[in-house]
Amino acid sequence: MFSFCSDPSVLPDWQWFACYLTTGKHMGFYASFGTVLLLLAITAPVAMAFGFAGAMAARSHFPPLGLLGKGYIAMVRGVPDIAFFLFVPIALDQALEWLRHKTLCPDWTAPIRQGNDFVVCAQAKLPLSSSPQSVHDAYSFALAVVAFSVVFGAFAGNVLVGAMRAVPHGQLETAEAYGMTRAQVFRRILVPQMWVYALPGLSNLWMILIKATPLLFILGITDIVYWARELGGMKTGAFAYPHGDWRLWYFLGLLVFYLAFTKLSEVVFERLMLRLTHGQATMGGEAQRKAPA
Repeated sequence: MFSFCSDPSVLPDWQWFACYLTTGKHMGFYASFGTVLLLLAITAPVAMAFGFAGAMAARSHFPPLGLLGKGYIAMVRGVPDIAFFLFVPIALDQALEWLRHKTLCPDWTAPIRQGNDFVVCAQAKLPLSSSPQSVHDAYSFALAVVAFSVVFGAFAGNVLVGAMRAVPHGQLETAEAYGMTRAQVFRRILVPQMWVYALPGLSNLWMILIKATPLLFILGITDIVYWARELGGMKTGAFAYPHGDWRLWYFLGLLVFYLAFTKLSEVVFERLMLRLTHGQATMGGEAQRKAPA
């Protein structure tokens, strides 16, 4: 990065650290923070979509659909998250490769399951072996997003079901008495008002999602935990920048990052709650009405 970094062994401390902190590996470390933020930005709305669909299915009066929604919410909430984080990417990857294998290699005669191995033709592999590393990284990231969304979507669905039940039933009956259809009552009365009841649970779920991002490490994605362990480990004189065991400082940096991010999230949710409770027949809305002007 800097012209004076050609021989780190003769540099004074500040220049040594300037060179050390701008190596290619450290640039990967800094970029991994963007990976975490990107995961959160994509997973949150996708998980909400899963949760809303699950909540709608669970509330359905059509028995098979209701059973499907309740089963999804109960099953995912009842199984350790780590099991789904490991199962979903593997299952989805093998399902996609199996479909591609059946389509692209119809003349294949060997069994796909060979002992513990899952073997498909070269054309069916995802991604292809000839694909650049960026494609492999994007594919792994997409599988991670799906896994996170499936897990947290079930928890979001449970929160939304409870929020829908918390909306005063009298308001729904009044809307129907004014001639609204069930669909109109759902869109205009139930959904707009349920958010004030759902937000506390969703805010907790967001915090848990933030804390779960280090699980990217076990999915084979080079996230901030991977880089902190890699860069903080002891480096001998064989390296350009030898140093002792600095993992404490790297993980302390991660601690500061997560604490700052969760604090920012708390501020955002507090302001959003104030906005949602304004004019609502809730304790928060009543407190705002009684507050001095």
